[in-house]
Amino acid sequence: MNPTPCYLNTWKRFVREGLLDRSRLDKRVMESWHRCKQANVNPYLDKGQSLLEKELFSVQKKKYSLFLNAALPYLNKINQQLKESDMMALLIDADGYVLSLTGSQRTLVEAKKINFMEGARWTEADVGTNAIGTALVIGEAVAINGTEHFSVASHHWSCSAAPIRDADGTIIGVIDISCMADQRHPFMLGMASTVAYAIEREIQVQQKRKEMELISHCLQQVEADEPYVVCNEKKQIVSASKPIRDRFSDWYGMDVERLMGEPFAIRGTQIIQSEQDGKMLGMSFSLEEAAKSNITVSFAQFPGESGTSTVFQQTLSELKRAAQTDANVYIWGETGTGKELAARAIHLASERHKGPFIAVNCGAIPESLLESELFGYAEGAFTGAKRHGAKGKFEQAQKGTLFLDEIGEIPYTMQVALLRVIEERKVVPLGGTHEIPLDIRIITATHRNMNELLKEGKIREDLYYRLHVYPINIPPLRERKEDIVDLYRYYQKKHQWNAAFPESFFRKLEAYHWPGNIRELFNLFEHIRVLFPKGGWIGESQYAAVLEAMDQKKQKLHLPEYTENPKELTLRERIQKQTVIEALHKTKGHVSEAARSAGVPRSTFYKWMRKYKLS
Repeated sequence: MNPTPCYLNTWKRFVREGLLDRSRLDKRVMESWHRCKQANVNPYLDKGQSLLEKELFSVQKKKYSLFLNAALPYLNKINQQLKESDMMALLIDADGYVLSLTGSQRTLVEAKKINFMEGARWTEADVGTNAIGTALVIGEAVAINGTEHFSVASHHWSCSAAPIRDADGTIIGVIDISCMADQRHPFMLGMASTVAYAIEREIQVQQKRKEMELISHCLQQVEADEPYVVCNEKKQIVSASKPIRDRFSDWYGMDVERLMGEPFAIRGTQIIQSEQDGKMLGMSFSLEEAAKSNITVSFAQFPGESGTSTVFQQTLSELKRAAQTDANVYIWGETGTGKELAARAIHLASERHKGPFIAVNCGAIPESLLESELFGYAEGAFTGAKRHGAKGKFEQAQKGTLFLDEIGEIPYTMQVALLRVIEERKVVPLGGTHEIPLDIRIITATHRNMNELLKEGKIREDLYYRLHVYPINIPPLRERKEDIVDLYRYYQKKHQWNAAFPESFFRKLEAYHWPGNIRELFNLFEHIRVLFPKGGWIGESQYAAVLEAMDQKKQKLHLPEYTENPKELTLRERIQKQTVIEALHKTKGHVSEAARSAGVPRSTFYKWMRKYKLS
């Protein structure tokens, strides 16, 4: 079966010209194509490019052993059905690596031809739009068929994938059901979603068993009146004594390091092991109130606090200044620069540091759930509502700080309700009748400048002026490369990892442009720590392979330093750009209507949008 002609022509036009008819493609596929285009993914890849060597693959499987052990029995249950239907099923970890697969031998053979096999990484960044990579990005079940795939490697495949989450809601893997496009079955997506749900339940049951065993070791201490917490392996609190519960409404699942920003000092630590297999379950911390004279406000939650660069010191000064007031703060910076950590630093250094810090990623909440998530809901507000209702994020942040990340992703219509709550400092839960007074500080953030969002009509002008009171820019890592050594020391201290590198290691890091910023840098350190957990001297021959494979988009670490020097626009170009902005604002982002409003053909309007980076 040849790729669907309609989609193939759509794909060809997008790849060659960057033009896309929105009516011809599913929204999620369209958004993925744009992400791939922006990331410079090669659409003509005929196979997967990233394959783990045997040793590294074993390390990866060990890292996700809980996921694998829980999921493999479910793959075995559907194996016969897979074979009869010429399908295959794959288990993929949260990093995008295929850990295990089974199914029809014919389909497995075809899959191997494109490196769709164990040890291969199948993310959007590696092979473009595909069910696995796209499911990892959007966090939803998705089906990608034929030429909906971005790279030609998968054009003859039909794939359905569903993410698998742990008890915390964190994606730990994906299950994918795939077959050749001419063998496509309508039940594949439902099958993947059903199996994913079953695996999730099994993982959550196993995690809860471990958690209950962990808590059972410390029941007596938890009942005492002294500050005491029990944490899982991730250092997330699963049980706490009354002094902690009274102070933090969001204590469950909270990172224990947050307590260190409060007036507490660690009195003792105990590792707790399972009585069944001797494996570590977690740890407990005995705490004590620090003497008030010794309480000092710090920015320990902000990575790179010891950075010496001028640009970072300026940012640090801004954060400290913001912490002295209760004004609304707006933080902007590229993805991975540490915006949430900066917001948390402001909170911990403010007079509200004893109250909760509630972080919300507005872009990750479906529009239909956003109102109930932010404002809460009353009993009986909708089908499935909890018996006694639920507190929204605004109410949860009482006496503390509410951090609204990616504020620009809130729908335009929802911004009216948000503005009312911010102005009145009162919230009415969905389906409720009583107003709840709020005593909170609001910090917002986006990965884009809010001025641009305002110009593009993505945010209301009245809301803009309410939030954009004290803006702080978090600089990208490429502008503070002299801090990389300090950032490494921060990471080393945090993880108690005794590793040493030659000077050449840091010079190579400084030669890289770091599109993923501090998050990408820390991911690199984490990767190396997995390979060399005991640390010691790590020479060039040991780390070279990691650096070469670090950025699949660029292939090499030794790239010219990233620069962005846009040429000055001519008068005609400025008029064109302003025309596009005003038309999009007027039509609330509807491109076809905007083109008509501007009096130009739609193709020309799209051309201008690409030219001025307004798409």
